[in-house]
Amino acid sequence: MPVEVRPDTFSMVFFDAAEVQGIVEKLVAEIGLPADLSVTIDIDETTPMGRARVASIDPVVITAESGALEDVKAPRKLSVDGTIDVLGKLLLSVRDRTDPDFGEPPAEDDLSLQESVAWEVYCVGRLGRLGHPVQRQRRLYQFRNRHGFTDAADTAFDQLWSADQLTWAAISKISQTALAALPA
Repeated sequence: MPVEVRPDTFSMVFFDAAEVQGIVEKLVAEIGLPADLSVTIDIDETTPMGRARVASIDPVVITAESGALEDVKAPRKLSVDGTIDVLGKLLLSVRDRTDPDFGEPPAEDDLSLQESVAWEVYCVGRLGRLGHPVQRQRRLYQFRNRHGFTDAADTAFDQLWSADQLTWAAISKISQTALAALPA
């Protein structure tokens, strides 16, 4: 499984490209992506901001600002758990997008905030079931902020969080059901 981390040497943050590569290789195997899948992790170490996204599916390219992978208690140092959370979530979305049974979600830039958050909940829930630490309450709060602080939103969250084999249509429907329960 060819995983490339760019840059291969960091000068502004105390990251080790080999460590990030090892994390990604382990995640690719655990998630069930093809062993020969080429994955490039392109880290912008010039900004402490925290955006990370899938820039390309074929080939797989994930871009991340270094702040997305940093330890919040030790700036400029890699957080292994944070890196697993961020990159694991994105690799699960790659798996979904490349699975014909999942369906065809909109392009990342065309997802509504609600759809994006619902899909993240689905991805992070699966990541947790792989044995990685996840922040359920953080994700629940984020979901409620986009879908409302209602019983329907909590039910929708639980459906997404505990599911293993949803399609894009199912994720979208669960999100829309929660939104439909909002008071007018």
